Amino acid sequence: MDRIPIPKLTAPEISNLWASYMTDSMSICGMRYFLEHLKDDRIRAIVEFALQLALDHMQKLSSIMTLEGYPLPAGFTDQDVNLEAPRLFSDNLILMYIGHMAKLGLSSYSLTLATSTRHDVVDYYTEAITSSMQLHNQSQALGLEMGIYVRAPVIELPEQVDFVHDKSFLGAFLGHKRALLGVEINHLFHNMKRNALGKALILGFCQVAKSEDVKKYFEKGIHLSQKQVDVFGKTLLEDSQPAPMLWDAEISASVVSPFSEKLMMFHVSALIASAIGQYGASISGSPRKDLVLDYTRLGAEIMQYAEEGTLLMIRKGWLEYPPQSVDRRKLTHT
Repeated sequence: MDRIPIPKLTAPEISNLWASYMTDSMSICGMRYFLEHLKDDRIRAIVEFALQLALDHMQKLSSIMTLEGYPLPAGFTDQDVNLEAPRLFSDNLILMYIGHMAKLGLSSYSLTLATSTRHDVVDYYTEAITSSMQLHNQSQALGLEMGIYVRAPVIELPEQVDFVHDKSFLGAFLGHKRALLGVEINHLFHNMKRNALGKALILGFCQVAKSEDVKKYFEKGIHLSQKQVDVFGKTLLEDSQPAPMLWDAEISASVVSPFSEKLMMFHVSALIASAIGQYGASISGSPRKDLVLDYTRLGAEIMQYAEEGTLLMIRKGWLEYPPQSVDRRKLTHT
């Protein structure tokens, strides 16, 4: 009986596999470094689990891409991590970082699964969602137990069903604004939380970076993250809602870099890409006009920041070419 031929990978499938390989190779470097300095055994167990997931992912991704005949990305290797570098981030910050990355994994894997059709790719991302869910739940549960995971605000329950009767529901750019909806609080709170964590990460990167242009890029990222934290925090406080904490104090005084500047730049680029997607979702879930304006304005600023980072990585020779289609114009040009 003849074997059914395996269909070629589609453009989104190979692109997503490539991106997953890059991210997991980066994660392996980070987890290995974290394990050198963790003191809390409970957090260590979670980081060990995260490292094993990334190693398993790399093996499966390599198998699928090799079967397709697609060259494996250079990604990140032992050359991109210095395991002898002193501690840069606290145990608490590492735990929150792991939880944040698990959330990003859940979001990106779900979108990727929805655009995949080949059985081995579908199976891979189905398993990846399950394992990311486990990592997320474990890190969140421990964060709650330790009292460092800040839950989103609570709102009063309505006494009855009500309907919108006038356009004030959409708010205004100036003057009185209606109280925030629960979904708007969710987006504001979690966008602020992401920016607070991102700021701490970039602050640590800036502290250990040696190249002047890379350090200046990170400095701009610190200011941009703080600006977004301020905007979201102000909106929450105006509605008498609590704001999440900052993590700047969870960084050591070390100036020895545990990671290559190529890895740190790639990581910041990945966080920016995620933030742009989150702001799009926030706009769609926020009827109030002033919130839409804030997300649009802040989104444009981080898109500009992303472009500056891409140009810097190109100048440095650090930007790997993602999968792309054949340039037919170039091939047919005479």
